[in-house]
Amino acid sequence: MKLNYGKTFLLGFGFFGVSVIWAVYNAFVPIFLEKKFGLPPEWIGFFMTLDNIAALLIQPPVGAWSDNLRSRIGRRMPFILIGAPIAAVAFGVIPLANVLPLFVAGTGTLMLSMAMWRTPVVALMPDITPSHYRSQANGIINFMGGIGAIIAFLVGANLYDRNPAFPFWMGSVLVIIAAVMVFIFIKEPHTYEEKEKEPSMLTSLREVIADPDKSGLRILLAIFFWFLGYAAIEAFFSLYAVKHLGLKDSDGARLLTGLSLVFVIFALPSGYIGAKIGRRTTIISGIVVMSAVMMTMFFLPPAVLISPLAKLPVVGIQLNPDSKDTYLVVIGVLLMVAGMGWALININSLPMVVDMTVPARIGTFTGLYYLFSTFSAIVGPNVNGWIISLTGRNYNAVMIVAPIFMALALVMMIGVKRGEAVMPPAAVAVD
Repeated sequence: MKLNYGKTFLLGFGFFGVSVIWAVYNAFVPIFLEKKFGLPPEWIGFFMTLDNIAALLIQPPVGAWSDNLRSRIGRRMPFILIGAPIAAVAFGVIPLANVLPLFVAGTGTLMLSMAMWRTPVVALMPDITPSHYRSQANGIINFMGGIGAIIAFLVGANLYDRNPAFPFWMGSVLVIIAAVMVFIFIKEPHTYEEKEKEPSMLTSLREVIADPDKSGLRILLAIFFWFLGYAAIEAFFSLYAVKHLGLKDSDGARLLTGLSLVFVIFALPSGYIGAKIGRRTTIISGIVVMSAVMMTMFFLPPAVLISPLAKLPVVGIQLNPDSKDTYLVVIGVLLMVAGMGWALININSLPMVVDMTVPARIGTFTGLYYLFSTFSAIVGPNVNGWIISLTGRNYNAVMIVAPIFMALALVMMIGVKRGEAVMPPAAVAVD
C-alpha cells in the first residue's frame, strides 16, 4: 500500500480549518483582552488557557469514543459535522461582544465545539495511512495547517486593519468549507480491528507510565515541555510585538506569517527527513533550533530586531507610517528559522506516539498526545503571564524562560527508544 497524496492533501483541509481558527484567535484575542477589557498579563494568560482546559477535559475521551463509534458515515466524521458548524457560528460572534460575559460565552462555545472535533480529524490520518508513511502524511497534514495559519495571519492582519471583526468572519467561512471538503472527499475505512474491550484513556496512560522502557512516557513529557516553550511565541507574541518592539496591533500577525510560511515549506521535507534519519534525531534537531532562536530574540535589543534587511511585499511590515513600503526585519528572519525548527518537531511527534500502539487504539493514543500538549498549553500562558507581570510587564522575559523548557524536552527525547516508522514485512521471493 502506497501513500495516497491526493487523499492526504484533501484530509489536510480538516487541519486547515483548525489552524485558521486558532491562529486568528491567538493573534487577536489577547489584544481584545488588553485593549477592550483592560485585563493584566496574568489574567490574559489565564484566559488564553481556557480553550486548552476545555480541550484537556474533552479531547482525550472524544478520541477514545471515536475509536468505538460505528456509524454509516464512519467513526470520526460525525464529530466533524457537528463540531465545525457550531465553532464557526461562535467564532463569528466573538469580535461583536463588547461586554466580558458575552465575550466569555462566545469563546466558551468555540472552545467546547473545537474540542469535540479536533482529535477525530487528526486521528483520520493514521486511520487511512500505513505506519511507514505517517511522518510524510503528517507533513502533508501540517502543510495544509500551515497554509491555514498563513491565511489567518497575513489576510487576517490586513482585514483587522479594516475591521477587527473581519478576520473572525473569514475564519468562520473557511472552517465550514474545510469540514465540507473532508466530508465529501474522505471516505473512512469501515473495517476496524475489533477487540473485546477498549482500554480507557486512564488505563492507557497507566500502561505508558508502567512500561519499563519509558519511551512512551518520555515522549509525552517532551511534548509537554516543548509546547510549554512554544507558548512564549504563540500566546503572547502579538502583545510582545506591540509592547516590546513598539509595532502596531496587526504587525505581530504579519511577522508570524513568516514562521508559518517556512513551516509550510519545511513540513513535507521534515516528514521525509524523519523517515530518512529517524524521527527522534529530527525532533532533537528542531528543539536545538527553536532554543537558539528564542535566546537570540531575548538578547538582541528591539532596535536591532526591527532593523530592516530588505524591502518585502505582502509579509513585510511597515516601519514608516508615511511610506507604504514594507520590509523584512531581523526578527522576521528569526521567526522563519523558528518555523523550520517547529516543523522538524511537530511533523514527527504525532507519528512517534501513534506508532507506540496498535491500530485499534490510535484514537486513544492520539488523545494522549493531545492530553499532554493541551495540559502544556494550559500551564504555558499562565506561567508566561506571571513572568511578564512579575518582571514589570517585560514581555521579553518569556524569551529567556522558554529555552529552559526546550532543554527539558531535549533531555526527555534523548531517552526515547521507540516510535520510529514500522516498515511492512519484506516480500517473500517465489521461484
